[in-house]
Amino acid sequence: MKLEILYFDGCPTYRAAEGALSEALRAEGLDAWLELVAVNTDEEASRLRFPGSPTIRADGRDLFPVPDRSAWALGCRTYATPEGLKGAPTVGMSRAALRGQTGGALRHSPEAPSS
Repeated sequence: MKLEILYFDGCPTYRAAEGALSEALRAEGLDAWLELVAVNTDEEASRLRFPGSPTIRADGRDLFPVPDRSAWALGCRTYATPEGLKGAPTVGMSRAALRGQTGGALRHSPEAPSS
């Protein structure tokens, strides 16, 4: 599975999303490729259908889907966590989303992946 974190320079929460996702991958024993993808312009945001920073995608699909929209642009994204609105999903949310992405059939690696 290829995972991407799309973000814009100056986003205060993409590193928190990266940390939560890395921890979720380790906890699930999931073998995945994690790449940080900088989105630098509104044109790139539109081309990538970028709903805000940070956006986490697995094999090109948003782990936390948002409704389709007519305009895509640089901006912050919020997540409805058990603790309220935050700028990044929690480890638990990331684990659940990864399970949903794989239909519950996680591919385990012999060693936890490094971040």
